[in-house]
Amino acid sequence: MIYTCTLNPSIDYLVRLDRFSLGGLNRTSVSSFYPGGKGINVSRVLTRLGVENKALGFIGGFTGSYIKEFLDQEGVTHQFIEHEEPTRINIKLKEQVETEINGSGPKINEVQKQALYESISKLKTDDVFVLAGSYPPSISLEYYTSLAAVCEKKGIPFVIDVSGPPLHEVLKYRPFLIKPNQHELAELVGQEVTTREEAIKCGRKLLEDGPENIMISMGGEGAVLVNKDFTATASVPIGVVKNSVGAGDSTVAGFLASYKINGDLIEAFRYGVASGTATAFSTDLCTKEAVQGILPQVKVEIV
Repeated sequence: MIYTCTLNPSIDYLVRLDRFSLGGLNRTSVSSFYPGGKGINVSRVLTRLGVENKALGFIGGFTGSYIKEFLDQEGVTHQFIEHEEPTRINIKLKEQVETEINGSGPKINEVQKQALYESISKLKTDDVFVLAGSYPPSISLEYYTSLAAVCEKKGIPFVIDVSGPPLHEVLKYRPFLIKPNQHELAELVGQEVTTREEAIKCGRKLLEDGPENIMISMGGEGAVLVNKDFTATASVPIGVVKNSVGAGDSTVAGFLASYKINGDLIEAFRYGVASGTATAFSTDLCTKEAVQGILPQVKVEIV
């Protein structure tokens, strides 16, 4: 089974305005609430794609209850560790440009941390573990890396989708897959990445630090997949981007959904890119039907 882990989930409050007035009264034209957090997004997409999975992480309060009810309605299986404080709320304000106001996250105590660690320690080698998104202030980088370390020790394939120091620190535990965008890759290798050629060169260099597969998303330029055996590029169809939230998470979910079924990295890459694109062209996370419609338009080349 695929297990996703979201250490700092949220309710994403999406607000659309015709015009925003700083310091004045503003009224929304459209507003909606969704469960947020990269791991939760991966679970939601995996469920839509018909792949069995379970969402793990920390959750609490009335906002946590809303997330669990929402996931129940979508048929997403979950096993969260409960804490006392409400799960945070992130505001996504969409006007001419998109503005985000993110909550920092709750206090997680040692008993709760240990409970999650023990749950992950029980996974088996035929499971897949996805650790995605930020962590609350009460979670240390050492705790974050301990989750990767236990997966490496037990031979559990794991996926990391995070940026900054946490990503750099977990590379030595040999993740099965990491998915930086070109800016995150540039930060990792300490040089500018603006073209596919630069992404390929930097990706190959980064393989030396431990990851088995590196999938680099490059927006409208498509994506790159690098491992020790081959390098592949994928082009994406032209379309209207309606939604940037969850596109990267959908890419991870699509990759894992395909790989879990057929074990083919190239097809997993193609399906992952199609899934991310389908979300970008939608107002919500992708559906299986939308992914299937885009899949034939995703062209993959071995370079």
